[in-house]
Amino acid sequence: MTVTTSARIAAATARPATRPPNRMHAWATRAPLLPALIFMIVVTQLPFVATLVISFFDWNALYPKDRHFTGVDNYHQVLSDPDLRQSVWTTVLLTVTVVLVSLVLGLALALLLNRRFPGRGLVRTLLIAPFLVVPVAAALLWKHVLFNPEYGLLNGLLHYVGGPQPDWISDNPLLAVETSLVWQWTPFMMLILLAGLQSRDPQQLEAARVDGASDWQIFRHLTLPHLRRYLELGALLGSIYIVQNFDAVFTLTSGGLGTANLPYTVYQSFYQAHENGLASAAGVLVVIGSIVIATFALRVVSSLFREEASRA
Repeated sequence: MTVTTSARIAAATARPATRPPNRMHAWATRAPLLPALIFMIVVTQLPFVATLVISFFDWNALYPKDRHFTGVDNYHQVLSDPDLRQSVWTTVLLTVTVVLVSLVLGLALALLLNRRFPGRGLVRTLLIAPFLVVPVAAALLWKHVLFNPEYGLLNGLLHYVGGPQPDWISDNPLLAVETSLVWQWTPFMMLILLAGLQSRDPQQLEAARVDGASDWQIFRHLTLPHLRRYLELGALLGSIYIVQNFDAVFTLTSGGLGTANLPYTVYQSFYQAHENGLASAAGVLVVIGSIVIATFALRVVSSLFREEASRA
């Protein structure tokens, strides 16, 4: 009896023999990914390394032989020049405003579309459409079809009711850019938040209603805490795009009237002033900011996956 018990304990605690890893098999499984990895490095990383190197030089394209190493002077100029600092502030203000307004409107639309009503599928399709429009086409639509002071739809409606005829872009340039971006990014926020609403536990909601909780109490104590990760994800993904947005600023205002953000300043420095080093330094700062935001976004996505896996 003792021998049998000891044998069982030994068998249970014994570790199975492990074979040495087959390196050839490991490389064979990774080989199909190598072309994609090489392509990604060539297309994305090598240009960024070149941009990083150029950012340490005083390099004007009009005088290619008169370039010299300046260290971090270009970065110091980007952060100390009043116009460049104003573009950084404009980028922050544009990003925060567009993301927050898009989230609020997207949440309202998601709550509406989460209810059952006739024609819900058609309404969803129509509300998603703005996000599918090419960014330049969306900006042109707002500039000529809606904002134009002579034949735009907004002034046409105001003329019909006897109202004023403002020049929307000249009078409120930054607001005009923000409006076009909010119109395009609200559907994206709506889709993320709608997915979050549909992932709620119906039994928990039913139990809250049985206990006498009102719709506002359910929204405040159950829905909002559940949507926190989805709100964070929408804010981070939207910020990644808006920080790098160029189309709306270039198309609507051409960077004038105080609407020049950092990407447009990079464009001005590179294509108009031909300051390759200064433009590269500003571009590196944009990439660093985008990487920081993307890191938080990836963490939020990973936490969402872990939560879904734990529920399953």
